[in-house]
Amino acid sequence: QVQLVESGGGFVQAGDSLRLSCTASGRTFGSYAWFRQAPGKEREFVAANTWRGGAARYSDSVKGRFTIWRDNISLSLLLQMNNLKPEATRVYYCAAASGRLPLTAQDDYVYWGQGTQVTVSS
Repeated sequence: QVQLVESGGGFVQAGDSLRLSCTASGRTFGSYAWFRQAPGKEREFVAANTWRGGAARYSDSVKGRFTIWRDNISLSLLLQMNNLKPEATRVYYCAAASGRLPLTAQDDYVYWGQGTQVTVSS
């Protein structure tokens, strides 16, 4: 059974940092990504990478402040978020796919976690 479980969300002040973690189990994957969604809005792409790493992609809104990678020891999928802004307040989802390209469309990902809330106050 494939499972993706996110953790690390929370309430922070603008300018603070958070690290989200996603534990993936049940099978191997070719790529993974982070998406986020505000209430009543479309889910949007944040960052993606191949399972082997080295091909990270970011949305323009987070480039330079967020970093995506996989910890080869813990096997966690990580998203480091620095200099957070209030508009980053969303539910963040981890997603994974069999394909080996770091794709940016949510339809490209079959496996999803349940989401973790990030709230950034101004």
